[in-house]
Amino acid sequence: MSGWVSRVMIYDVEEEAAFPVLETDMEIAAPNWVPDGSALIVNGDGSLFWVDLDQPELLEIDTGLCINLNNDHGLSPDGETLYFTDHSFGGAARIWRQDLGADDDPVEVSRKKPSWFHGISPDGGTICYTGVREGLFGIYTAHADGSHETCVIEGAHHYDGPDFSADGKWIWFNSDRTGASELWRVRPDGSGLERMTEDAMVNWFPHPSPDGDRVVYLAYPEGTVGHPPGMHVELRLWSGGDRPTETLVQLTGGQGTINSPSWSPDGQAFAYVEYAS
Repeated sequence: MSGWVSRVMIYDVEEEAAFPVLETDMEIAAPNWVPDGSALIVNGDGSLFWVDLDQPELLEIDTGLCINLNNDHGLSPDGETLYFTDHSFGGAARIWRQDLGADDDPVEVSRKKPSWFHGISPDGGTICYTGVREGLFGIYTAHADGSHETCVIEGAHHYDGPDFSADGKWIWFNSDRTGASELWRVRPDGSGLERMTEDAMVNWFPHPSPDGDRVVYLAYPEGTVGHPPGMHVELRLWSGGDRPTETLVQLTGGQGTINSPSWSPDGQAFAYVEYAS
């Protein structure tokens, strides 16, 4: 999106208000909140950056020979390990992990490709991701080191954006398996599949809150194909039970706005990126 301005925002759910953190001419995307609440991690120009919330600026993270990262990344619950998806070697998406407390180079954890990282279990022991195997999209899990890959669900349709619930008992994701993309959840063993939204919008990237009560997600206009950037979109909140989904923010965004888990550790706020021409 050449010529656009990226604006990192925080939405306070309790205050029902959004405020800006940082604005830049660089196309940045997909903020993660670090576990101690002091900073965000964002993607931009194939790299990852720290954004200190007290003194917001883009501080590049050294990811070694991985220099073509996309916006699928996240941190382990203890904040010590960074997971990211990179396209530097042969073009196919690969998942890597990096110890942030050491000078070691990143280590590839994806045994099969392409694989796109999306989330990690509350105990830090299991990652979840999107993969394509023999031409089929699916949601996969593996141990934190990438071993023991397990297919949770796959099919002829698109499966994307998996993220664990706060108790680790569910994996939320989006899929167009019944038409336009909707939100779904499934047990990590592949049982208990449930459709969680059913409306005219095209719904992507569900992120359960740390308190387990809410899910924030991206909603495109009816008829949208895929998850393009530069669209008029909404950030919506699912609160369960008989309560209807609630529109929190209307913005220009889409791809890059909220691809990765971005709730604050206390569950009171989430981060996102909006764009302006």
